[in-house]
Amino acid sequence: MCLLCDTIHTLSVHELMTTMTDTLFEKIIRGDIPCHKVYEDDETFAFLDIKPINPGHTLVIPKTAYPDLFALPQETFLAMMRAVHYLVPRIKDAVGADGINIGMNNGTAAGQEVFHAHVHIIPRFEGDGHKHWPGQPYDEGEAEEVLRKIEHTLLA
Repeated sequence: MCLLCDTIHTLSVHELMTTMTDTLFEKIIRGDIPCHKVYEDDETFAFLDIKPINPGHTLVIPKTAYPDLFALPQETFLAMMRAVHYLVPRIKDAVGADGINIGMNNGTAAGQEVFHAHVHIIPRFEGDGHKHWPGQPYDEGEAEEVLRKIEHTLLA
């Protein structure tokens, strides 16, 4: 047998499933993959993005893995937001940013690449060349229709 096969045979089913399903971020939290840790508390972990939009681009993640906002318990989301709120002014000052974008991609269509919920803190600088999303006005009657759909889901 090969060394990998011997290793797999020594793992419990739980260990094997955990090893096979861990996200990149879970490996970072455990220290299996190095990172530039910015902050850590009992519930959250923050580190510099390896492909930053701008210097200081930081990811805030829950220590417990949830794939996205839709699966995230409210208490965990609030813990992440407390960490974001704490970090934003400090990161802004540290890198001399003119502003900060906060973002969370949820789902492939939204650009999510790592399926462990995370919030981006992105320092912004005047003239940094990054464009904001272009908005477009609603067509006649469209806003009212969208509002009705949202209100319907709020009542459900």
